[in-house]
Formats: sequence, C-alpha cells, structure tokens
Amino acid sequence: MALKELKYNISEIDDHFNSYVEESVEYAKLKSFKLSMVMVTYFAKLFIVGTIGLLALLLLSLAASLALGTIVDNTMHGFVIMGLVYVLLGIVLYIFREKIHRPILRMFSKKFFDTP
Repeated sequence: MALKELKYNISEIDDHFNSYVEESVEYAKLKSFKLSMVMVTYFAKLFIVGTIGLLALLLLSLAASLALGTIVDNTMHGFVIMGLVYVLLGIVLYIFREKIHRPILRMFSKKFFDTP
C-alpha cells in the first residue's frame, strides 16, 4: 500500500516537474519575444527619427554654409568653416565618449533587465 502511494507521489512529482519545465520554457520564449520586439521598435523609431534629424541637419548645414559664405564673401570658405565646426564637434564627442557611453549603456540595461 505504501509502495503504491510512493509510486503515485513520484509520478505526480514528475508530472508537476515536467509541467513546470514546459511552462518555464514557454515563459522564456514569450519574454525573449517581448524583449526583442521592444528593441526592434526602439531601433525602428531611432532610425526614423535619426534619418529625419540627419536630413534636417544636412539642410541646416547647407543653409549655414551659404550664409557664412555670404558673410565672408566666399562660398567655399563658408563650407570650410562649417566643416571645421563639424570636426570640432567630432573631437569634443571623442573626448567625452565615456560620458556618453555610460548613459546609453544604462538605458539599454534598464530596457533589457527591467522589463516585466
């Protein structure tokens, strides 16, 4: 009698364990899908906004270059000045790259680890 009960309990434990493993795998699949979709939509929005921003920056740079060219009476010098402004901006960003890197890393870590 006790042996049958023990066999039944072991069988029940095995069933519960298998059910737990299946549910855990399903949960991991759903969580990874949700996380990947959050990242895909984030990068899609970033791409769209970045593209529009770059186009706006291009047009503003052309306008500023032409305006500077008018001020210094030489269009080529206006473009050179704008080029130097971008080189200076690139140098500043390179110098402060670690201060830029950390907030970006924190943001992605928060998105990755804090998603319920």
